[in-house]
Amino acid sequence: MEIDDILQRLEFLSNPAAVEGMARFGITPAKTYGVSMPDLRKMAKDIGRDHGLARELWARNIRETRILAGLVDDPRLVDERQMDDWASEFDYWEICDQSCLNLFKKTRFAYRKAVEWSGSEKEFVKRAGFVLMACLAVADKKAGDGPFEEFLALVKREASDGRNNVKKAVNWALRQIGKRNLNLNAKAIEVAGEIQKTGCKSAKRVASDALRELTGEAVRKRMQGKSSTTKRKNEDP
Repeated sequence: MEIDDILQRLEFLSNPAAVEGMARFGITPAKTYGVSMPDLRKMAKDIGRDHGLARELWARNIRETRILAGLVDDPRLVDERQMDDWASEFDYWEICDQSCLNLFKKTRFAYRKAVEWSGSEKEFVKRAGFVLMACLAVADKKAGDGPFEEFLALVKREASDGRNNVKKAVNWALRQIGKRNLNLNAKAIEVAGEIQKTGCKSAKRVASDALRELTGEAVRKRMQGKSSTTKRKNEDP
């Protein structure tokens, strides 16, 4: 599909009434058609993987073209420079999160960038680091606990960042890591407890919110279920 065809389709799907609603939730791109995520995902499926088109879509700097760029790009062809370039242009939370969810978590650089970006002074680059941690905690079923224990140390280090877009991502990463298995649940609860002991009100809120979920009955039952399933698999001949 050519770029002009995509733009025509976006124009057809445009919903000006949705733009005002998005703004209330902090979705504030310079330009948007107000197209819904289900429609964008359907378009991406029709387009298919296309690395060159993805870069062209990103360059258009429209909410929908940038989300489509992450949906249609080939993660095998994405390099660190592209990731850094895109991340440096994040200016609201949705494009940050969608890029991480749809593309960056699938690249071979995901773990490295999560660590690197978590120390950035730029608000949305830093957010991207912790969003990647949350995404990887859910998506990478085969990874061992080591990388996630490293992530928890970074969560503790950055929990005092009071910027709303950062602290929400830190909280997200802490909760998702803590729901991965019993061992990481215990370590995440320990880290949350240590964060609570700091004098930072913002950090305490991050920790308190995570602790409510990680120590809750629903999460504990799910962790026990995962442990039982893993044990049965290991015992099967």
